[in-house]
Amino acid sequence: MAYQFNGTSIEHDEEGFLEDIGQWSEDLANHIAQTEDLTMTPEHWEVVNFLREYYQEFQIAPAIRVLTKAMGKRLGAEKGNNKYLYELFPYGPAKQACKIAGLPKPTGCV
Repeated sequence: MAYQFNGTSIEHDEEGFLEDIGQWSEDLANHIAQTEDLTMTPEHWEVVNFLREYYQEFQIAPAIRVLTKAMGKRLGAEKGNNKYLYELFPYGPAKQACKIAGLPKPTGCV
């Protein structure tokens, strides 16, 4: 399976997670978001960029509980909570945001 994007095929698994995270770009993130019926806003980008930084540091995509705690520490309680994150990513903040961020599926996500 592949995203058809800018004249190339970007391979992904059956759930839409990139096979090669090195192929990620902001343009591709926008394309993946569109396939998820999302329009990226600065708030979406804040979460996506946070996830990419987290992954660079720890080499793991955080599950939702870890994500909310880490975001709360860095960005404040109003952004580090499930309600805020589910408003941005209704199909599951950790899973959907990681997919858009080009990261592997978070551990513990079904």
